[in-house]
Order: sequence, then structure tokens, then C-alpha cells
Amino acid sequence: MKRIFLASLMAVLAHPALAAPLCDDLGFAGLLASCNRGEPIELTLASGQPLSKEGSYALQSGAYYKIFITADGSAELAISGPDFFRAIWMNEIVINQIEVRPMAIDSLEFDAAGTAELSFVAIKPGSHTLRIPGSTGGSQKVTFNIQ
Repeated sequence: MKRIFLASLMAVLAHPALAAPLCDDLGFAGLLASCNRGEPIELTLASGQPLSKEGSYALQSGAYYKIFITADGSAELAISGPDFFRAIWMNEIVINQIEVRPMAIDSLEFDAAGTAELSFVAIKPGSHTLRIPGSTGGSQKVTFNIQ
């Protein structure tokens, strides 16, 4: 009996701790509560420039985030990441004060200068990448590690 108990205890302790939302009392807003929001993430689409100042971001599963993607208009550029977009619940995408609530997306393409604001809840743990399609440089992608 002691061996079964010890084996059960070891199995429980061997798994990583589950990430909890950023606040204890989510209130009426649930996961979208202001206390459950992570820091905003800023990405820049510009010809020959890095996509982000950071190479990767750590996100907490169950927390609400915003990504601001700004294109400078220097080239027609897109950002793609089907694995990332399937690991999150997309709340909305705001472009020129037009709110879109999509079921799913694979990429966004900017033909001219502008900003898109994506708000979402991180869901699926793992490492997920957003990148400029067709690029091979390390600075042309950003990795999101959802814990």
C-alpha cells in the first residue's frame, strides 16, 4: 500500500505545475478581466528590419494578451503562424477601428502602412512561431512559449 501511495505521489510531483490565471478573482468579465492581462506585445513589419525587439515571449495559458502589429509600408509583407493561431482563442482583430471576430486565421498581409491589434487568450501550451513567410532569418520570426 505504501508503494502505491509513494508511486502516486511521485507521478503527481513529476508533472509541472499548472499555470493559473494572473488574478485570483476573475469577476464578471472572466478571462478578459483587467487583472488577467499580460503586457502588450509589439511587432513591426518593415523591409530588412527585425520583427521584434525580443526573440521570444513567455505567455501564460489562460491569460489575455494584445499584439500590436505595425507595418511601415516599406514593402508588402505578411505575418504567418497557423500553429500559433490554433493555440490561442482569438477575441478580436482591430484594423482601422473595424473590429473583426474571426473563427480562425492563418496570416495577415499588409499592403500599406498600418496597425492591426490582435487580442486573444493563450490556450495551448508549447512553443509557437509567427514569421514573415518565405524568410529564413532568425530576426524575421518571433516565438511564443505558452506555459
